[in-house]
Amino acid sequence: MRVDLLAGATYNPAVMPSPVPTILVFDSGLGGLTVFSEVLKVRPDARYVYAADDAGFPYGRLAESVLAERVVTVMERLIALHDPDIVVVACNTASTLVLPHLRARFPMIPFVGTVPAIKPAAQSTQTGYVTVLATPATVARDYTRDLIETYAAGCKVNLVGSRRLAGFAEAELAGSPVSDEELLEELAPCFVEDEGGRTDVVALSCTHYPLLLQRFQALAPWPVTWIDPAPAIARRVTQLIGQPVPGHEADDDEAIALFTDGGGIGTALRAALHVRGLSQVVVESWPLR
Repeated sequence: MRVDLLAGATYNPAVMPSPVPTILVFDSGLGGLTVFSEVLKVRPDARYVYAADDAGFPYGRLAESVLAERVVTVMERLIALHDPDIVVVACNTASTLVLPHLRARFPMIPFVGTVPAIKPAAQSTQTGYVTVLATPATVARDYTRDLIETYAAGCKVNLVGSRRLAGFAEAELAGSPVSDEELLEELAPCFVEDEGGRTDVVALSCTHYPLLLQRFQALAPWPVTWIDPAPAIARRVTQLIGQPVPGHEADDDEAIALFTDGGGIGTALRAALHVRGLSQVVVESWPLR
């Protein structure tokens, strides 16, 4: 049975311990910045920790048991340090595999996951040709297949698992963008055209991919609707913890970016983080058991 990883268990906002919550946004790298930006719009008053487990990036290369143990261990440390009121797991791979473990380990903290936006993609298509652009790990998950069966059974769903796009997005933010030719090589399989119709919706099912959206739009062979799940995740956050606190505006020191390795942090990346509201950058390296 498929569990709704985005919604999670019912949580009562009335028991939240602080009127101004601490929100932890977690990802393997920089892709979660797309989710962080949307959550920041709906709760600009909150305190934020953006945590990138870049020491483990990319998660798709790890065996499932190794990944589950790693994420739980890193999350234990993050929760102990920052005491978040809610955690957003802004990573499809981690969400579809590790969220049940996290909810079992930390039952008093609401977790919001990130899942392939197959339902809105199926609702948006006019031709019935939908592409799900994800990582190979997300494409292979039973959870993804279940979403297709549940919400897109009447569509021609094209699953595209890219091994390089997440790294390309990281390079883009770090000031070293790849060529159009390399990007198009990964993007081209998304576009299907035959006598029955052609792709008109692409679901961006890795949080890294919206970082490259402008380039995707420029390189696409024809216009399509690009589905980014981040706004829906932000709406779910407000459903769980409520609307902004009137009269409170977050200070610059109430949002930090934390990395578990930090080897890729340079001037361009620091500038990109600053523009997104993350002026404080720290590196925390912890041994994993």
